[in-house]
Amino acid sequence: MISVNGYPARPSVRAGDVVQLHVATEAPRFRVDFYRWGATPRHTGHVEWPGRVAAPGRFDTDWQWPAYEFRVPHDWKSGVYIAVLSTEPTSDAPAMDSRDARMMLVVTPAAPAAGRVLYKIPTFTYHAYNTAGGGSLYSASRVTLRRPGGGVGGPVKGLPDPYDTASPRQTFAHWDAPFISWMEDNGIDADYCSDLDLHEGRLLGDGYQLLISAGHDEYWSAQTRRNVTTFRDAGGNIANFGANTCWWRVNVSSDGAGLDCIKFPPEAPAGTDPDSSYGCPHHWWETEPENTLLGVSYRNGGGHWDGPRTPLGFTITDADHWVFAGTGLKTGDILGSDSALIGYECDGAAYEIDEIGRPRPEGQDGTPKNFEILGIAPLPAEWNFAAREPMPSPRAATLGLYTAAGTVFTAATTDWARLLATDPQVAAITRNVITHLA
Repeated sequence: MISVNGYPARPSVRAGDVVQLHVATEAPRFRVDFYRWGATPRHTGHVEWPGRVAAPGRFDTDWQWPAYEFRVPHDWKSGVYIAVLSTEPTSDAPAMDSRDARMMLVVTPAAPAAGRVLYKIPTFTYHAYNTAGGGSLYSASRVTLRRPGGGVGGPVKGLPDPYDTASPRQTFAHWDAPFISWMEDNGIDADYCSDLDLHEGRLLGDGYQLLISAGHDEYWSAQTRRNVTTFRDAGGNIANFGANTCWWRVNVSSDGAGLDCIKFPPEAPAGTDPDSSYGCPHHWWETEPENTLLGVSYRNGGGHWDGPRTPLGFTITDADHWVFAGTGLKTGDILGSDSALIGYECDGAAYEIDEIGRPRPEGQDGTPKNFEILGIAPLPAEWNFAAREPMPSPRAATLGLYTAAGTVFTAATTDWARLLATDPQVAAITRNVITHLA
């Protein structure tokens, strides 16, 4: 079979605007079918173009494949659209998570604030793990977004997930797709954006009440974080249904097409200015702990990457809180342990035990003093811990929230979305958080 693959010039586009789709194939013609992801993927149209040949590129430079201009219909609803590439007509329902012949496009609304909820797609993280062209941000310090992959349609670094073998981790299908399906199944309307949109200062000032992230939103630029913090300080709410969030700091190229993350900077030559870029930390916690925004950090949590893990859930510390309304949970109950809710990575806050035996943040790691720990799960010693030095308290996943001008909730585990369809208590908490904060 003749192959076909491609990528968008940028990960998102506003409805009504033009985006360039870059496609290479030896076929004389090819077809692109667009599907909007939701409770049921919906076919929204197709185009056909003459095929052109191009060779694969490197992971760190623009592949410069042949470009085709596509004007997104003005009436397309904001959402995540999967572009399915084919060289022969087919009536079969396409697999959304193919590792080739797929492109992902986030369509932002034509008009501001069509809804009260804005959902962030972590395209920076998708591309950090994308290995198309022979590398990723785990083998080099720079990658390009202009190559196949980045959510769908490309190879991915990482070990298989024994709890969900249908798709690789670090892909759209693994955590974001089930979360979005659940929202639509439950009548929760949302607009969508990529982290490049937030990096560029788009959308957060358009009247949204709640910003949602889910799964694994690991790579943030300084501009993205600054804009999200401004949103919170203006009264905007944040719900983070994931973990290992805002862990690595990336620089985004001026054209929005490349990411830099110098995880292992070269040793500074003798006589180098101490304020130079040598040794510049790219973990957020080293200079501006993510706890100050999210309440938690992966540094106080951990990960279990390979194979099945000890089943862990959150021990509920205050079942009377509105977060747990309608769940039937009581203080001391454990949420999600039968399904290994905690992991494969999780975030936490350094904590101490108060006079009535409840955990509370001790605050030295940047977690706000008013962060309420509503569920806690101490981690076994065999987990991988980012911080090797002794911590002031045992590392533990800590579910909770705090309020500054806006309220910030964290589920503190990557696998929250995996349980939405099967655990009524996880689903009820999710519904409570979204309806309360939106």
